[in-house]
Amino acid sequence: MRRAPDVEPDAGERGSAPRPQSLMLSFFGIHVLGTGTALSSASVIDALARADVGEDAVCSTLTRMVGRGLLDRHRRGRRMYFSLTGRAAAVLADGEERVRRTSAVNRAWDGTWTLVGFSLPESWRRERHDLRSRLVWAGFGPLQSGLWAAPGRVDVAPVAAELGLGDRIRAFHGQAAAPTEAGPLLRTAFDLDADYRAFLARWNDDGPAPADAHDDLGRQLLLHTDWLELVRRDPYLPADWPAEEAERTFRTLSKRYEPGARHTAETLLDRWDPKD
Repeated sequence: MRRAPDVEPDAGERGSAPRPQSLMLSFFGIHVLGTGTALSSASVIDALARADVGEDAVCSTLTRMVGRGLLDRHRRGRRMYFSLTGRAAAVLADGEERVRRTSAVNRAWDGTWTLVGFSLPESWRRERHDLRSRLVWAGFGPLQSGLWAAPGRVDVAPVAAELGLGDRIRAFHGQAAAPTEAGPLLRTAFDLDADYRAFLARWNDDGPAPADAHDDLGRQLLLHTDWLELVRRDPYLPADWPAEEAERTFRTLSKRYEPGARHTAETLLDRWDPKD
């Protein structure tokens, strides 16, 4: 089972423009993860400007991410550098697996569901929020109050153990029975059909890139951020959903933007190895 990160991407409301932290996570995940290097604040500002994020927003986001334990700050003379913490690297490695190696389409689904029921006191707001966040990350969607479902067999035990809620959670595997059908059930729990269509409208393979992208680096950051926001909620939908077409579009555009984005990043990024 995929483990939820300790911090959620803050991509905002569905259909809205990605927020700076989500773009920052995409940027560090693509161009910093696995390199062991830190980037100067000036080069981060230059890179995020390609996705139409202003300097003030970048600086405040860097400060906030340091405070949340996602980035480490290093001073070298008059320059400030930022590197990934171990916690952030784990979040981004999971995101990279979803974006690059995990299909958005579950072509082998046999109709089995995992159902999770829970009942938490009203005073347990934080616990309820944490549980819902981890269920979303694990591919679940809400059917009704206190009842969540995910297509396929999902191991819920790690979530219950991590949150200390084993005595509050009930999990079952089973099949939908008449009059319940899989398609309406998926739409009730996830509402992803419209989300994938919105992605395809924004990222038309034959049309112009979004106006808020200034070059291939900006297009890459916006594309990956939009796609990760989808697949982190995605229960791996059956092949007859628009997820299949959206995934093809994402992979085509990602391949198209990568050379130009890499060249721009190599040109403008000021890297420093904190171990030196």
